[in-house]
Amino acid sequence: MSPTEPTTPPAEPPSVSSPPLAYLDPAFVNGDDGRALRILAEYLQPLERFREAGVQDTVVFFGSARIVPEGPLGRYYQAARELAELVTRWSKGLQPGSHRYVVCSGGGPGIMEAANRGASEAGGLSIGLNISLPFEQHPNPYATHRLSLEFHYFFMRKLWFAHLARAMVAFPGGFGTLDELFEILTLAQTRKLDRRIPVILFGRSFWEEVLDVEALVRHGTIAPEDLALFKYADEPAEALRLIQEGIEPDGTGPSPSIARSRNRRRPR
Repeated sequence: MSPTEPTTPPAEPPSVSSPPLAYLDPAFVNGDDGRALRILAEYLQPLERFREAGVQDTVVFFGSARIVPEGPLGRYYQAARELAELVTRWSKGLQPGSHRYVVCSGGGPGIMEAANRGASEAGGLSIGLNISLPFEQHPNPYATHRLSLEFHYFFMRKLWFAHLARAMVAFPGGFGTLDELFEILTLAQTRKLDRRIPVILFGRSFWEEVLDVEALVRHGTIAPEDLALFKYADEPAEALRLIQEGIEPDGTGPSPSIARSRNRRRPR
């Protein structure tokens, strides 16, 4: 090369952008391999919200999304609204440091809306555990803002119904209500929770027509004593009394006070 010939500068290496962190990569988080992260998020976000709000335990309301105040079953909407107001006023009147029995619903319309509405009208917190569905289910405006949660997974939503429950009231409903009702009854029957959860079936005539539970006893598929796992009520004041009588006092405990599953085997 001639001394006077100009030299060619070396080529610059091509710039390479950094790949996204795994937990910030939507393609990964929303894909099949990110499912475990999504499930865990539906456990941890409610836990954070409940601790933040000081929620220790709940009274859970189940019932149909299709029941509206002006419909043929509108009396149940009004009863759920009144009972939620009674529960909230009772819980707010307890001595400082005691548990607050926060009304919790499925977060949608119908009986769920009535429960959140009654608690809101009593000036209390209320929880709405909504589920993403293509129809019927949409968040109602009465649940406390930070305690209105959206779920993708039914089983995580059901876990949070049971996790903090100190009592449950089932109003008339369909498949979803029956599913949630029998989830709690099964946990109670098998003693998988470390505390008693009183279950109230509101509307005796409806439930006795829909569920012939005594037939299960006659056929030997449940024990006669399993009939004591639930009680009937037809008036909000009666339901409140059954809730108060059925809840076991257990001190203040940590927040939130999780209803832990019993493990009969020693860990190895």
